[in-house]
Amino acid sequence: MKQTGDDVVICRCEEITRGDILRAIREGADNLNVIKRTTRAGMGLCQGRTCQKMVAVVLAQELGRALSEVVPPSVRPPLRPTSMKVFCGDEQ
Repeated sequence: MKQTGDDVVICRCEEITRGDILRAIREGADNLNVIKRTTRAGMGLCQGRTCQKMVAVVLAQELGRALSEVVPPSVRPPLRPTSMKVFCGDEQ
């Protein structure tokens, strides 16, 4: 099966295509945070380490901006580290 440009998977973890990202941009997403929230691109196991740059390139091209103008998404680490025991019900 031959892929068109919009069928190319940009975020492998969440299986988000270039077409999904373009659709989000055309529906008003104008920064990486909004694209991440609306498409889940960058929310998979790699947390955007694999796809963030490619999503930024698509955003910059579609909006006619320089890549340097695209602001990286916000990083939101957990407020307080939590032991996995808490989630498994093994608190001791």
